[in-house]
Amino acid sequence: MASEDVKRSESAAVSTIVNLAEEAREGVKAPSYAVLSICKSLFAGGVAGGVSRTAVAPLERMKILLQVQNPHNIKYSGTVQGLKYIWRTEGLRGLFKGNGTNCARIVPNSAVKFFSYEQASKGILYLYRQQPGNENAQLTPVLRLGAGATAGIIAMSATYPMDMVRGRLTVQTANSPYQYRGIAHALSTVLREEGPRALYRGWLPSVIGVVPYVGLNFAVYESLKDWLVKDNPFGLVENNELTIITRLSCGAIAGTVGQTIAYPLDVIRRRMQMVGWKDASSVVTGEGRSKGSLEYSGMIDAFRKTVRHEGFGALYKGLVPNSVKVVPSIAIAFVTYEMVKDVLGVEFRISD
Repeated sequence: MASEDVKRSESAAVSTIVNLAEEAREGVKAPSYAVLSICKSLFAGGVAGGVSRTAVAPLERMKILLQVQNPHNIKYSGTVQGLKYIWRTEGLRGLFKGNGTNCARIVPNSAVKFFSYEQASKGILYLYRQQPGNENAQLTPVLRLGAGATAGIIAMSATYPMDMVRGRLTVQTANSPYQYRGIAHALSTVLREEGPRALYRGWLPSVIGVVPYVGLNFAVYESLKDWLVKDNPFGLVENNELTIITRLSCGAIAGTVGQTIAYPLDVIRRRMQMVGWKDASSVVTGEGRSKGSLEYSGMIDAFRKTVRHEGFGALYKGLVPNSVKVVPSIAIAFVTYEMVKDVLGVEFRISD
């Protein structure tokens, strides 16, 4: 009997040790798994941003040139003419000028944006479910709009200085007095000549614009997908999943809605970013002639002067190349993000 008791005690001790070891191992793996999942999510968002933006880089540059060109010396009369002019005067590299800076900004921006949307969605849904009667609630279009707006503000604020110098690098042409030689030179020059506040010039209209833009992108995309999967009105669902073409179409619709509403704020942001740059007018015209005033005391003043001197239509300058750009860009970003996450084996989806 005594020997049996000893054996039982030894067996219990061994079992306890094994259980403790497994718990300890799980405790160590849990945080590392969480970190790995976060890294995968950020990586997927970064890849999505880089791929989608590079695909439409020529249209992005054309849009900015149309937004900020001097109204007294029009050089770019439209998208096609502008792209042909850049190709003729600057070649292939001219079409992708500023794309390195753009990707250096958009990769972290996209990574932070997608990751922030996932976390904001979880947080907002959790708070919503705390209300009586909402215990089993799911994300609604309004909740997705709030999560998208939150993600957009966080991502924009985190990467805004890169967006500011990218705008200035992009508008330089072959005939411009090249003040900036690259990202680092642009950042150091702005800091030295205009001060650190200049790196956030135009931040307010950017944040105001990003709320409807990013918010609507996520809300429309996710809501469209949910509706198509649940109701299947057009027979587009295969094995309870949407095809890539269908998801691209959802992304295109989402991007078109968001950018059309937020576009005037994007124009004002670009113009405010040129304030304080002593060669801005000559860079925009490319000839150094007919320099127009680029001085704005704030966002409202920029709106007022733009409409008074150039008309209401000036708030939509560059809308055509931007529309052509946004349709594939947003669509590619959403689908690339989901595909990369599938490849990496990340279980959480932004539609959860």
